[in-house]
Amino acid sequence: MKITNWGKYPEIEANEVLYRNVQSLNNVLTEKQTWIPRAMGRCYGDSALGKNVISSLNLNRMLDFDNEKGILTCEAGVTFEDILKVFVPKGWFPPVTPGTKFVSMGGAIASDVHGKNHHKEGSISNHIIAFELLTPKGEVLKCSQIENQEIFRATFGGMGLTGLILSLTLKLKKIESSYIKTTVIKTKNLAETFEVLDAFEPATYTVSWTDCLQKGKSLGRSHVMKGEHVALSEIPDGVSPQNALFVPNKLTLSVPFDFPAFALNPLSVQSFNFLYYNRQLGKKKEKLTDYDSFFYPLDAIYHWNRIYGKRGFTQYQFVIPKENGLEGMREVIERIATRKMGSFLVVLKSFGEQEGGYLSFPQKGYTLAMDFAIDSRIFGFLDELDKVVLSYGGKVYLTKDVRLSKEVFEKMYPEARTFLEIKNRLDPEHLLSSFQSQRIGLSKNNEK
Repeated sequence: MKITNWGKYPEIEANEVLYRNVQSLNNVLTEKQTWIPRAMGRCYGDSALGKNVISSLNLNRMLDFDNEKGILTCEAGVTFEDILKVFVPKGWFPPVTPGTKFVSMGGAIASDVHGKNHHKEGSISNHIIAFELLTPKGEVLKCSQIENQEIFRATFGGMGLTGLILSLTLKLKKIESSYIKTTVIKTKNLAETFEVLDAFEPATYTVSWTDCLQKGKSLGRSHVMKGEHVALSEIPDGVSPQNALFVPNKLTLSVPFDFPAFALNPLSVQSFNFLYYNRQLGKKKEKLTDYDSFFYPLDAIYHWNRIYGKRGFTQYQFVIPKENGLEGMREVIERIATRKMGSFLVVLKSFGEQEGGYLSFPQKGYTLAMDFAIDSRIFGFLDELDKVVLSYGGKVYLTKDVRLSKEVFEKMYPEARTFLEIKNRLDPEHLLSSFQSQRIGLSKNNEK
């Protein structure tokens, strides 16, 4: 069957195995075929693509919950959407969430996902207590800060290359309502954007939409947002305490077909950015919004990836250390604006300290993410940006990657050698393999 991930590039022929329990995987494990775990397919590139894909979509049960402590044990195919539906009405929220709720918890660990609160609360690895891991040898290992510590650390950000996560235990966050109090500051340029982001650092959640097509005095102009969970005493008038944790159903849209290539061009992107930037007339805006609108605005548009056409797109996300943040971001954005390679979706966030996995992406500094349609120019341009990011001590997010070279990867991720030593002990026959892992040297091209 043909499969692809969210970026729709590449599209490959693969054998997808759905499983309900470990016993149902015996054929894959005993036949010594190469394989890679996959669930929702919401990574953007080729990290969850291989000749044989083991899907955890059927492994989607909640197993246990401590309502006093907010500790949840669930199977790896459970998604953020599943957790939100069940536990927000009970007054609990994911401790960290990516920008879409259509991500499995196994995928969240494999990517060591971060959110708008990384500067305060870190990535998902800070909140996972333990998980069970199926290795290519057929062993089921309990991994935590106490048991199998090295494997526990290697699995966060490990792109599924340590094995198949079966179940996990994580700590949820207590909330009193489903509302988020937001403040949005409209900035004139990148220097002011950084000033506001730094001023917002005490807030739980911060994020910025940035216009990457402006040059000169307006380079890096943005809408910078901060948010806090609303206490019961602060809920809007007309909302009863009994309904404080309720989120009404919303109208959703859907992109019915792949847009033609000519629809995305510098003029259309620039026009969108102009309208989006000027939709807020004043300098500052405060409002209450439900969590769904704050964390997952794009989830209201089904199949939005079709906007980029049949050839698909890639998201380029990188981080630059704090001390080089402003200078490094300015150089990247100047190159994007000069080449007129801007994007509709450009997100700038702050990162705090990171003690996750050997291949975890976040580090203390600033991260920028942007979408680019696949065309003949894009990979060469991104190779150029790689050099800039490296020169400032930064790195690219593997979950979004579809073209990073082995040489650049090894420079960006100096702990890759340690990760590979652990992987080789778990997988001496090199059975865990994806298109990405072969490209960046984390597995051998020995597919059967």
